[in-house]
Amino acid sequence: MTAVQGTAVDVPTEDGTADAYLTRPADGAAHPAVLLYMDAFGLRPQLRSLADRLAGEGYTVLVPNVFYRHGRAPLFDLPEFIDPGARPEIFERIGPVMQSLTNELAMRDAGAYLRWLAGSPAVAAGPVALTGYCMGARLSLLTAGTYPERVAAAAGFHGGRLATDTPDSPHLVAGNVTAELYFGHADQDHSLPPEQIERLEEALTAAGVRHRCEVYTGAPHGFTQADTASYHKEGDERHWAALLDLLKRTF
Repeated sequence: MTAVQGTAVDVPTEDGTADAYLTRPADGAAHPAVLLYMDAFGLRPQLRSLADRLAGEGYTVLVPNVFYRHGRAPLFDLPEFIDPGARPEIFERIGPVMQSLTNELAMRDAGAYLRWLAGSPAVAAGPVALTGYCMGARLSLLTAGTYPERVAAAAGFHGGRLATDTPDSPHLVAGNVTAELYFGHADQDHSLPPEQIERLEEALTAAGVRHRCEVYTGAPHGFTQADTASYHKEGDERHWAALLDLLKRTF
């Protein structure tokens, strides 16, 4: 891994300004871009650390605060370590904010993030890759289907509600996807039950999307997030191997 430099940036959108974290190799050169979608706990040190590690592998990484309409990060008063006892109180605050981010708003924002990356001197010319965590996996899939000409690869880890029976389900964009996709599912995840895993797999296969979907046995929802009680070392390591493999095939 190489040395990296990270900084706070502001990304103009149609509805305001999204605060974000940008990190890149410290060599001053332009590098392939990765748009990293946060989990529900938001832009915080854990996600900056994750982005820095990715930047150290040779990528320019943008992590937007997708909840910017409600204020700049941090929006929530999170404990340093998020344990199960704290979760009910936290999600009482997070839930309404999550629900307010409709597909329409999120994809309008995605266009702004992609335009910002295309205009950044830190980003090499060409399409970008995506990765997302928890709710970010949903945004990753939606973005790949909404902006196929800009997305070469997309990943999602411990995502929820990826293939529901509602008209706004992310899996319904499968027919528009041209990127290669990878999903690492949490084991026995109430937010992504077996029927949704099957529905997602069937949709991607029917659409001819290059993809791999894997269930990480023993890894709970949130297994990549080291500042939570859901962290699962083996699942996290597997996530890194899969993500970096996807990016190396893409760029």
